[in-house]
Amino acid sequence: HYIQLVHSVGSSIPVRWSRPRVVIGIPSAVTEVERRAVWEAALSSGAREAFLIEEPMAAAVGEGISIFQPTGAMMVDIGGGTTEIAIISLGGIVVGRSLKVAGYDMDHAIAHYIRLRHGLILGEKSAEELKIKIGSAYESAKGAHKEDKREKLAVVRGRDIESGLPKSLRITEVEVREALSTIIAQIINGISDVLEEAPPELTGDILENGIFLTGGGSMLPGLDHLIVERTHIPVIRSEDPLTSVVRGTGKVLEDEALLQRVKVIGGLK
Repeated sequence: HYIQLVHSVGSSIPVRWSRPRVVIGIPSAVTEVERRAVWEAALSSGAREAFLIEEPMAAAVGEGISIFQPTGAMMVDIGGGTTEIAIISLGGIVVGRSLKVAGYDMDHAIAHYIRLRHGLILGEKSAEELKIKIGSAYESAKGAHKEDKREKLAVVRGRDIESGLPKSLRITEVEVREALSTIIAQIINGISDVLEEAPPELTGDILENGIFLTGGGSMLPGLDHLIVERTHIPVIRSEDPLTSVVRGTGKVLEDEALLQRVKVIGGLK
């Protein structure tokens, strides 16, 4: 979209901006055909050069992790459409999973739950807002002071299934957590599967250094605590989870040597 936009502006845009070199993050599980389709689409849009790198690798670079060390680093990147789980060592992904459950699925799960439980049709935007307001993966009252144990509530507006009329409803944080439980369980199971497949020497590194958690979906309150409870491994949350992959692709684009070592496919048209 950006490339097409600057082309429409005309010759006032410098060539290096109108025909940029681009680095694109892709899910680790995409096929060779899908990779090439993305690469060719970028070139067709006007990019001078296009390179692809796997999103877990981009996220790790964005978080400042030393990806070429012989030690293992575990990334969990919960995006909108996919959750990328990978153990990285010596500049490559040793074990990885790309799950087709992530942030958007959380929104769908909330909307589906409210429709079944309360007969209210809720838009995806409203479901997302509900997730942000009172969503959680872990009971925050555990270990909290009594004055902090009041249950959070939020009012949602949708359309009643039976009457077809607008309707407002109060939803509790417990209901939202219940709605999200299946999605969260799939993500944690994916983390466990990757850990089980990891070489023993890298597992020790992860136990010591922790699991790096990033992506918009990682912002769900309590998710880090639940992962710690289920895996007994410390979790390090990104300070800026929404931009880990973007920052990583930017660093790769600016470092030619790094680009050549981590790219999946790319070059001149």
